[in-house]
Amino acid sequence: MKYRHEFKFQLSPNDYLTVRARLRAVLLHDSHVGENNEYHIRSIYFDTPGDKALREKIDGVNSREKFRIRFYNGDLTHINLEKKSKLNGLSHKQTTAVSQEEAALLLEGIYPDLAPQRTLLAELISKMQYQQLRPKTIVDYIREPFIFTAGNVRVTLDRGIRTGTVNGVQALTSLAVTIPAGTQGPLLEVKYDEFLPEIIRDIVQLGSRQAGAFSKYAACRIYG
Repeated sequence: MKYRHEFKFQLSPNDYLTVRARLRAVLLHDSHVGENNEYHIRSIYFDTPGDKALREKIDGVNSREKFRIRFYNGDLTHINLEKKSKLNGLSHKQTTAVSQEEAALLLEGIYPDLAPQRTLLAELISKMQYQQLRPKTIVDYIREPFIFTAGNVRVTLDRGIRTGTVNGVQALTSLAVTIPAGTQGPLLEVKYDEFLPEIIRDIVQLGSRQAGAFSKYAACRIYG
């Protein structure tokens, strides 16, 4: 598996405006953005009854993973099942498409029919069986994504983070109730392969502000 570097910075409102202006002046937006250069993300995270994923994040376990269902702008025709892995501070993401019907079954704790080649879905179902993984938390936010081909760099600005509990298939709809996830401001994320080009370093330089280990999932779990 190919792991990538990933850094996160919590921003003040002023920092957010400064960095956004720099990014818009130099980088291209992801091709999937809408007219306002943003899109809405809903992620539905799985965890065990003992909160294995949450506890490993808080404790800084070196090798850990999280499963989530994710879709964009409320579009249920394109839903992804994702597994996010961390090892030695590096990140790796595996993704496979699932149908709306399959996502609905998973949210109800039911195992959809499985084709042999769908290894990621098979892994989730297996861990739903022996680890008792279940959908735990909704994480909503607005993302403005930028790309830079040298170094395969992806820079994102996330704002308006909201959270809610999972109530079966309702989590796939606008009927799901969400609330603001605390008072933290926007979040800057920088992801790249082997090297980070100097131009990107200059853009995201914010004086003495240091990268942190902020987790949207952990921040949202405070509320349920």
